[in-house]
Amino acid sequence: MKNPSKPHRAVAVAVALFLSASASLAQTLQPEATDPVKLELMKGFPPAPEKIVRLSTVLKFPNGRWAFHHMRELGPTVQVWRGDDKPSALREMPQEMDALSFEDDKGGKTTLADWQRTTFTDGLLVLHKGAVVFQKHYSGMAAHQPHALWSMSKSFTGLLATMLIKEGVIDPNALVVKYLPELKDSAWADATVQQTLDMTTGVAYKENFRDPNSGIFQYLHASGLLPAPPTYTGPRTVPDLLVTLKKEGEHGAGFKYKTVDTEVMGWLMQRVTGKSYSALLSERLWSRIGAQDDAYIWVDPIGTQITSVGFSATLRDLGRVGETLRTSGRSSGRQIIAESVIAEIRRGADIEKFKANGQAMRSGYSYHNQWWVPHDRDGSFEMKGLNGQHMHINPAAELVIIKLSSHPAGDTSVTHNLDRRAFAAIAGALRGH
Repeated sequence: MKNPSKPHRAVAVAVALFLSASASLAQTLQPEATDPVKLELMKGFPPAPEKIVRLSTVLKFPNGRWAFHHMRELGPTVQVWRGDDKPSALREMPQEMDALSFEDDKGGKTTLADWQRTTFTDGLLVLHKGAVVFQKHYSGMAAHQPHALWSMSKSFTGLLATMLIKEGVIDPNALVVKYLPELKDSAWADATVQQTLDMTTGVAYKENFRDPNSGIFQYLHASGLLPAPPTYTGPRTVPDLLVTLKKEGEHGAGFKYKTVDTEVMGWLMQRVTGKSYSALLSERLWSRIGAQDDAYIWVDPIGTQITSVGFSATLRDLGRVGETLRTSGRSSGRQIIAESVIAEIRRGADIEKFKANGQAMRSGYSYHNQWWVPHDRDGSFEMKGLNGQHMHINPAAELVIIKLSSHPAGDTSVTHNLDRRAFAAIAGALRGH
């Protein structure tokens, strides 16, 4: 990878400084003080100059509190069509849960309401046995507005890939270059599909938002999510970036979180099927779960659909997805995803290899087919995304939780322990019902 130019580095340094400070900011800021409605972000026609949120400032807190549910207004997207069918009905059995008390990660007590507030929640949905028992929106986010899922997108890519593997369309043991010969001189020249799906490839790429020299900043420019300065000479599309990345270490040695692995899988799936990522999502999932709203995918400057962080969807439609996965692939009485697909995801991967990423707070986890698997006694499995996006599926408790957030800290490990305690408290409260 080429060294970034000075202007590129200046942008990267600015973003890195904001993100590195964000974890401490979260400890001192009152979430109410950063509410985009109270701050009047993007209010007016046109907004006052100091209230304008631009794509270049999305990652600058608190702009994301508005931007995360307005991404379609900031850059190019493609529709994930919901289909012609009527939306599937979601039963409503509301319960008062805000006062639910549980132990926080510092030995004290907190409530579900305080957890939502202090983790900068934009939307929370809880389904128990398929019924909506709790739903709230914050930050001016309306129920019909799609929220950026960031790396939750990866799990949708992994779900589609697992479907194609189970159908025999993709061989997980084949080399990536069997399907993408364009990568013959890249890090993936001798990597298998499964190694790429599980992020155990050895690639000279680091995903460190606090380091302006990290590869994530070239990725953000290539995907169009962070505008590149005029003098930037690096890759300006995702395919152009992927072919430049070289091997570092051995494939299969250990888990290292890399957004670029997901983009390889997205490219591969579109190549073998001859269909775009948005078409695959629509045909195989969105039009079959009874979605109420279209979803959207971010595209790079040449229209490459961003399969790792580009997905936006509404809270209730994500609940429909989670419920389909919880019930082993069934939706409205139909088997729309093979049970073997869900079983494969839930199986997880090598816990020892997961330790290579150094995520001590996720001890006992593995990462398999782009899904986080805790290997807990309830058999839960999870999607996770930047700034506090979650889909938590607990089959034993018959529970699905969707949490969409605009937390100052990008890294979900900042709130991981508290989030897990909240999920466990919700499960405990609902088991008796």
